[in-house]
Amino acid sequence: MAIPIPIPRVNNNDDVVKVVRIPVDVGDAVHAGDLVFEVETEKAVVGIEAEEDGYVLAIRCAIGDAVQVGAVPSEETPAGDTAVTAKALLLLRAHNLNANAVPRSGPRLTAADVEAFIVSGGEAPASEERANTIPSNLPAGAAMRPLTPPERGLLSTVSWQRDHAVPSYLEIDYDPKPWEEYAAAFAKERRLLFSPLLSLIAHRLVQLAPAHNANGTIVEGAEPSRATYHHVNLGFTVQAGENLYLCVVDLADTLDEAAFVARLGELQRRAAARKLAPVETRGTTVGFTSMARWGVRRHVPVLPPNTALMVAHSAPPPDGRPAVLGATYDHRVLTGFDAARLLQKLANPPKQGA
Repeated sequence: MAIPIPIPRVNNNDDVVKVVRIPVDVGDAVHAGDLVFEVETEKAVVGIEAEEDGYVLAIRCAIGDAVQVGAVPSEETPAGDTAVTAKALLLLRAHNLNANAVPRSGPRLTAADVEAFIVSGGEAPASEERANTIPSNLPAGAAMRPLTPPERGLLSTVSWQRDHAVPSYLEIDYDPKPWEEYAAAFAKERRLLFSPLLSLIAHRLVQLAPAHNANGTIVEGAEPSRATYHHVNLGFTVQAGENLYLCVVDLADTLDEAAFVARLGELQRRAAARKLAPVETRGTTVGFTSMARWGVRRHVPVLPPNTALMVAHSAPPPDGRPAVLGATYDHRVLTGFDAARLLQKLANPPKQGA
């Protein structure tokens, strides 16, 4: 049953409001009370919540749109040529796809349409019209195609940092040996067949972030405010073939080292098999990334949306010089002192029994 979500009248003097945030996407599961829109009136930014449990099958507005009070910018069951079958919706959610990006063979998007899109590599066939609308400022010979889901995710992340955060970067030198010894002892005690080094450093970050003001963000609006998250959701980058994923350990602050290492290992395996569920790539509050695998000694990561810190781990130099531990941070939330102090503590493993 379709359940339209109209724009309520918040202020008697406002007949039109501006859409400033849409925290859901097509295919997302929502529960009664979940935020689905934020609109701006002349006096405040107001959240609009889902009235019942269900799924988002269409979003009929965009950020920045002016919407009439009483209008319906979103419906859980779209009409006409935007309809999606139930089986197609499940496939969209399983593969983190947007329904609007998948070509359809008829008036409704079917499971066969989604499967064909996935088999083709996630690229919609270029139309003649699209091929003839190449911007004039591009070099000759360019070809146009829609973005793949990982490309859209990266674009969203980079755009958020550009448009909202005040990104700064700093780094410190550190001795990697204490961490390497700590990880080796951890692996030996639990008879692990892989090095848990990066997972253990990431877990240490989870412990440090709340105490160093890093687990939050700035919420913009008529009256900007600071949001501090109740839990730490650790975003961890995983390269799987040509795709870069940011898999998320939800409620990471509730897990001890062993449980965290096990959960992150599971996510890494699912990412390698391209079986991450959408919920496993969303909700990051603090991020960690490493390019040591490729011998990179310095890099400046991009902040995930609505976060204030992304720690960068790099490969240690082969000549005995100190290794580098860096961080990109949102200067609206953290000072350089906050970020540097956190990195200094992160440079050393926790004391046994701590």
